[in-house]
Amino acid sequence: MKITKFKSILVILISSFVLQFCSETDNDPEEFIADASDFFNFMNFNLEATNIGADPALGTAHAGNDSTVTRKVYIKNGQNTVNGSYPLGTIIVKHSKKDDNTVNEITAMVKRGNDFNSDVGNWEWFMLNPADNSIVVRGGKEMMNGMCNACHSAASAKDYVFSN
Repeated sequence: MKITKFKSILVILISSFVLQFCSETDNDPEEFIADASDFFNFMNFNLEATNIGADPALGTAHAGNDSTVTRKVYIKNGQNTVNGSYPLGTIIVKHSKKDDNTVNEITAMVKRGNDFNSDVGNWEWFMLNPADNSIVVRGGKEMMNGMCNACHSAASAKDYVFSN
């Protein structure tokens, strides 16, 4: 009787182990879909760059492209490229502001993955509300009639990122 109970328990334990081992899946996500909470407190992300004044490369895509604007670029968790590309879930935020608050624009890009906007490395573009960092608009190749993709294509050698 004791041997039968022991065998039964042993079979259950081995079966549980086999089921657990065989059911494990790859925990690497294929897609990262950002929400407003991902941009919360972005000014505490790593400050990657501070630029003051006009930038001819910006053209009319971003507000306040003149001598009085300050643009700060933040990267969540100080993410760096791996083999030339930023990893899935990388969040980059640019805050453009004038001291008199006539310009206060927050744009962001997130490495989404899963062939989202594959023409430019799977980046998703965002415009955030300066009052609460909520998402005002988001998109891929259609964002701003393709302006984000067109401009960032010039930085293809750096995974479509100008600041790093």
